Amino acid sequence: MLDQDRLERILTKQESVVSQSQAVACGMTRKALRHRIRPGGPWQELLPLTYLAVTGSPTPLQKEVAAVLYARRDTVLPAGRDAVLTGLAALRRHGLKVPATAEISVLIPASQASQGRRSHAFVTVRPTMRMPAPVCYQGVVQYALPERALADAARELHSFRQVRALVADAVQQRRCRLDLLQAELEHGPRRGSMWLRQSLAEVAGGIRSGAEGDFGDLLRRCGLPAPMFNARLYAGKTFIAVADAWWPDAGVAAEVDSRAWHLLPEHWERDLQRHARMSAHGIIVLHFPPSRIRADPAGVAADLKAALAAGQGRPRLAVRTLPA
Repeated sequence: MLDQDRLERILTKQESVVSQSQAVACGMTRKALRHRIRPGGPWQELLPLTYLAVTGSPTPLQKEVAAVLYARRDTVLPAGRDAVLTGLAALRRHGLKVPATAEISVLIPASQASQGRRSHAFVTVRPTMRMPAPVCYQGVVQYALPERALADAARELHSFRQVRALVADAVQQRRCRLDLLQAELEHGPRRGSMWLRQSLAEVAGGIRSGAEGDFGDLLRRCGLPAPMFNARLYAGKTFIAVADAWWPDAGVAAEVDSRAWHLLPEHWERDLQRHARMSAHGIIVLHFPPSRIRADPAGVAADLKAALAAGQGRPRLAVRTLPA
């Protein structure tokens, strides 16, 4: 006999998603299951042996629950060691803004890969010898810590710019520690790690956003001298500002201004104050929105060359510099 109360508790806990084994354990027969997922029925099959107990399109959260239940199947391993979200899906749960994708990556132990748990539809099953421990928990879903999730996400993305922007954003927001990301890089597979390796090298050099990375690419293409990224500037012991890009010999600072940063009035006022402080100490300050860096690289390069020439033609500023 169907234990309706038990089934409802599972559905409530699991965002209306249930596996076949859970439904059967509640007393539902396979015939009754087939009846519920019939065309026009109240349930739908999201993945093999994994069901959504409502009609309509599943939410991203419901898909993630279904992905974990599908990848877990009926293993006897403790929860958290048999199916763990990673990559972009896990990073979303850590509050990072990630590129839109339909793919949900789930780690399973390599020893379980032969038990029929293969990638299907929106789920990419990734067997691994390095199941993450510890993991984070949200309901029935276990997901990797940010550093492991980011290292795996770097293999999901399709461009170096996406990887660089994600790494820079995670470090800038202090969601990931650079040393732990380096450890993940060294202990993980080398295949597919080139973009992550390059991104970590840039972030270690001071780059803190994808736009700053694009700016650095422009400088290299145009043969301009490399700046210090995110250098801290002082007049004696008095803090002036953190410059996105800084040429100490010329006393020139370039700010890569993101429109998102200036949406709030207090952000705009804070930026004006930073500009005023730098200018008061003789620093030549240039502002470049990311859109111009991409659309008008020649113009950006020309402005920088003129500013650097002007700065190098005067005595060096009494500005003390500390690296990022």
